[in-house]
Amino acid sequence: MGNVYMNRELSWLKFNERVLEEAENKEVPLCERMNFVSIYQSNLDEFFMVRVGSLQDEMLLNKKIRDSKTKMTSEEQIKAILKEVKRLNKRKDAAYKGLMEQVEKYGIKLIDFTTAKAEEKKFLEHYFNHEIVPLSSPTIVGKRQPFPFLKNENIYAVVVLETRSGKERIGIIPCTNNMVERLIELPGGKGRYILSENIILHYIGKVFKGYKVKGKSLIRVVRNADIDADALYDEDLDYREFMEELMKERKKLSPVRLDMSREIDESVVEALCRYLDVLPERVFRSEAPLDLSFVYKIQDLLRMNPELFYEKRVPQKSASFRDGVSILKQIEEEDKLLSYPYESIRPFLNMLNEAAEDDSVVSIKMTLYRLAKQSKIVEALCEAAENGKEVVVLVELRARFDEENNIRWSRMLEKAGCQIIYGLEGYKVHSKLCLITKKGKDGIEYITQIGTGNYNEKTARLYTDLSLMTADEQIGTDAARVFQALAKGETVEESEHLLVAPKCLQSRIIDMIEDEIQNKKNGRDAYIGLKLNSLTDKKLIDKLIEASRAGVRIDMVIRGICCLIPGVKGETENIRVVSIVGRFLEHSRIYIFGCGENRKYYISSADFMTRNTVKRVEVAAPVCAQALKERIQAMFDLMLSDNKKARIEGSDGNYTLVPCEGEPVNSQEALYQEAYDKAAERTASRDMVAE
Repeated sequence: MGNVYMNRELSWLKFNERVLEEAENKEVPLCERMNFVSIYQSNLDEFFMVRVGSLQDEMLLNKKIRDSKTKMTSEEQIKAILKEVKRLNKRKDAAYKGLMEQVEKYGIKLIDFTTAKAEEKKFLEHYFNHEIVPLSSPTIVGKRQPFPFLKNENIYAVVVLETRSGKERIGIIPCTNNMVERLIELPGGKGRYILSENIILHYIGKVFKGYKVKGKSLIRVVRNADIDADALYDEDLDYREFMEELMKERKKLSPVRLDMSREIDESVVEALCRYLDVLPERVFRSEAPLDLSFVYKIQDLLRMNPELFYEKRVPQKSASFRDGVSILKQIEEEDKLLSYPYESIRPFLNMLNEAAEDDSVVSIKMTLYRLAKQSKIVEALCEAAENGKEVVVLVELRARFDEENNIRWSRMLEKAGCQIIYGLEGYKVHSKLCLITKKGKDGIEYITQIGTGNYNEKTARLYTDLSLMTADEQIGTDAARVFQALAKGETVEESEHLLVAPKCLQSRIIDMIEDEIQNKKNGRDAYIGLKLNSLTDKKLIDKLIEASRAGVRIDMVIRGICCLIPGVKGETENIRVVSIVGRFLEHSRIYIFGCGENRKYYISSADFMTRNTVKRVEVAAPVCAQALKERIQAMFDLMLSDNKKARIEGSDGNYTLVPCEGEPVNSQEALYQEAYDKAAERTASRDMVAE
């Protein structure tokens, strides 16, 4: 029997490798490939901050915790991660070099001092003396000057200095400065640029006069960001103020990685490791710049070359909504489904704005996890509160890396008169749930919206997500139960139609998998289809393996981590796993169980990860309208037939591009084209009516 489990962290690195493959893919337009190389790096930074950070904490606490699937210890996992990252980073460096060579053909060249001309060096020296030195804060580490605190993800120039008496000192200058442009254009209008940190590194000796420069390098520290808010919370503190303090604390956590730009004397590397408390194996040498975010500036310089970018696509008007008719009324007539980014988020925003104004609306209740910087959703909720509606908003202050944004919004909502709930003790609230309560002729009526992604207008243009809007009374009653529990600081014990984690999602999914096992055993057709970001929940993995052994056919479209290895004879041979990494981030979650008329469809905010299924408040909603079921099935089938951006996972746990045989299918482009076609049909039929 082959191994059927993959380690979570190594599976994530395989996902980031698929991102890197897009940077290497010559069919992807040049500027978009630059995007992918930068995303690879920022993904990796976050991975070290969160995942390697938590493994490091386990090691330091000497906890002998083993991965539940592969039985690897924290130490073994970190070792395997470092080895794999060193391999991938070599590919990243090569990809970056190749991309910059291509960029040169379009008249933009990133130079360093080996390729700078004499007159350019004069300009750079003048620039350094007059623009950089007055703003720099150099430090020499010594008895009276301790090693400075290096900020997370900032670049520093480090120099080894020798005194006249032969003693060695370390000098440091910060290179990340908002007052200095990172990408500096050289005079002469020839499209020649240099990174500011390279100027600082080159002329660093001028700042430390009287010393001999023995070696120098650019460095960048990535710090642990894994902080458990619930474990540290003191009941006597205001929760919002506590979270603000915690954010400051996180910035000071210990380093998990040190990046360096060039070879430097080993004794200096050892000294830096000592000062920063970083193990030597955590030091990474990089041929590419230490922070690749400047590639977005290069993209801006190349905007006049449309062939270097994806074809412009704009979210389309949903064909399922009529103009000039109340959105709430249309939802009452029939269930609606929006598919982002192919369709615009506008109908959802209109629904909120309409509810804010509608006299029959009594209350609006909503869970917020990540919001846009300029949020129209917050505006609508504030307006509703100012209009005298009861507005209850759960703002999850522990949404990692969005805490400060959410603290700001919570203050604004509170000021407008909204009732704010700050999550639950021990459980993050990750559900995407909105409940509008109306007074109807026959009593209370509900409009419920359940989504797979955040209430964020920006990500609705970049992530694929689904948003279901329904006037179904039973779903509304379940949603009301969820909000009642949240208001009391509790979790839902039971729900009839919605699947609600942490108490009634995992168990219900296990029941539905079991139903398919029984169907197969009784000679009936059986099927499971899942679209997820990640699969790590061992209970669910083992149940899926059991279903595969029983002969149930299982198709899974999983973008990121997949701890189940498919195609293993006698174990997972009935399971197929596909990953789509393309122009848009695949984010929607779909669960399909059964065959024919009995087939059940759900959309959900929950991945099959233990953190989602039993440690968070998540909601999955049944899709009941026949037309919407058919639409979801068509989307799922299209993704399974993708042969341009889909990779299939083999029985060895490795991913290979699906061979492009027959008609090429890029599912994301096909879904966008469909949205354009439907919007055009809608306009044409409206024009005919007008005539």
